[in-house]
Amino acid sequence: MNSKYTQLPFLPDTRLEQVAQGITLAHPLSRRGYGPGFLVVVPTTGTTSSDALRIERGIPSPLMKWAEESFVVVEITEAALDAVADPIGVALAALAACASTKPEDSGVGLIAYAPELWNRIASTLDSFPQIKGAAVYGDLPSAQTLAPASLPLVQHLTGKETHLLSRTADLTACSYPAVTSALFAVPFQDTFDYSAEGISHTRNLTFFKKLLDGPYFDLEAIWDEHTYYEFENRSLECTMATMVQEPYVNHVPTLTGGIGRAKLTLFYRDHFIFHNPEDAETVLISRSTGIDRVIDEFLFKCTHNSQMDWLVPGIPATGRQLNIPMNAVVNIRGDRLYHEHISWDQGTVLKQLGLLPDYLPYPHPVQDEQLSASGGRLEYRVPVMGEETARKLEDKDAIESNTMFTYQIRQG
Repeated sequence: MNSKYTQLPFLPDTRLEQVAQGITLAHPLSRRGYGPGFLVVVPTTGTTSSDALRIERGIPSPLMKWAEESFVVVEITEAALDAVADPIGVALAALAACASTKPEDSGVGLIAYAPELWNRIASTLDSFPQIKGAAVYGDLPSAQTLAPASLPLVQHLTGKETHLLSRTADLTACSYPAVTSALFAVPFQDTFDYSAEGISHTRNLTFFKKLLDGPYFDLEAIWDEHTYYEFENRSLECTMATMVQEPYVNHVPTLTGGIGRAKLTLFYRDHFIFHNPEDAETVLISRSTGIDRVIDEFLFKCTHNSQMDWLVPGIPATGRQLNIPMNAVVNIRGDRLYHEHISWDQGTVLKQLGLLPDYLPYPHPVQDEQLSASGGRLEYRVPVMGEETARKLEDKDAIESNTMFTYQIRQG
């Protein structure tokens, strides 16, 4: 196929190695194919199955998630702490022997996904200088019972803090006030919290990548490659190949997109890639990049000459021009996309399509005595702008601010 990229995107192969009872090594699930070593110590509920990396409802096991971040990951299960004489040493030896562990001198990170697991291994970590830092999940009331360690540490603690938590070079403590269980980051069980786990994962990436010198990727280039195959090249196969095994897309105003590779592939094929107008384009207004995401402000422009169910479901082509301010929050895992959250004001879309009137009936009582006494139908001026919203986002001086302050209720 024709592409401006010399190498087409591809899905990496899953490669697992059984190291010992309850100890499994996963090679990086990234296109790069190598990375620093990483240990995840998990309760039984968060482990993989015997023959594959586990994903349920689009949520991967810790082993798979960190492999998708391009680490060489060794999973140490709770059972392995009893069955193997020196589980940390065995895991580190497996990393040292693995050809995918590069750079070899970058060090190793470690996460304990339950406080009791951390307390069982913390006293042994001084024996392993390869481990450059660790993260542990616990709760605020019992934080003082977490075993100390003489290496950089980040603590993820459930509950609401009543005093400032430590934010030093050696200890960073983060609170999660809406979460009650220390197992909130462990998938496949009832107390897993998707949003809180995601926040903690981003904090872990920030912490560990500084200690391990990566792995770093050009997130802008990864996002630009994906949108190239979506809008310009219009390749379904290549678009999906830029994403992790089970990606997620949500267009927030219309709840269109898909969770998981199968459903998202159908969405892209039947409702997006081949159904956007030929003149569809995006104009970047601003871009912010973080450790694992790109956040764009942009304009989406097109002629509405085909039915676009992802944008305005069920509305036939109007032939109208659209110029829509949008925001995209794009989460990137390793060198592939995990999710896209795309938002826009649906009111301005309907206004530009000529489907939203200037006035609508006002059904509530009003305090204005003159209007109340009239007994007639009241209408309010709909506080929605059309294409003006795009022009002001692109040029702050294009439209005067605060003109809506003159809007009032009127008699219909």
